[in-house]
Amino acid sequence: MPSLNKVTLIGHLGADPEVRYTQSREAIATIRIATTEISKDKSSGERKETTEWHRVVFFNRTAEVVGEYLRKGSPIYVEGRIQTRKWQDGAGQDRYVVEIIGSEMQMLGARPSAKDAKASGSVPRRANRVSSDQASSSDGDEVPAMEPF
Repeated sequence: MPSLNKVTLIGHLGADPEVRYTQSREAIATIRIATTEISKDKSSGERKETTEWHRVVFFNRTAEVVGEYLRKGSPIYVEGRIQTRKWQDGAGQDRYVVEIIGSEMQMLGARPSAKDAKASGSVPRRANRVSSDQASSSDGDEVPAMEPF
């Protein structure tokens, strides 16, 4: 039987994108998207909000666009697939992270002008180029960087 691994999200960025580059100069952008569901509590009738956080990774030109134009609070539409990665922390313990590998992205809302970015002091966070050795080593609970397939 065939299977399907597809995710569609509309939400807001919880922080500025983190963009890094592999040794072969391929861009990788990681964002965290918040999605919020609103419902009523059946017993009290009070409005209830539940927020989920999603880690999304983009590659190549899409990653560069994400880093250049999106900021904390930006509304975004994303399509992708779920992937679970495993690594070992500094203590040798297996760790896992569930990510969405973004295949499509649409910026929602107005495009920020250069003047707006300067006024808010928002500058894209860009990490230094990451080697494959640096990407695979990690201490503690930090999620290691991801290399493209």
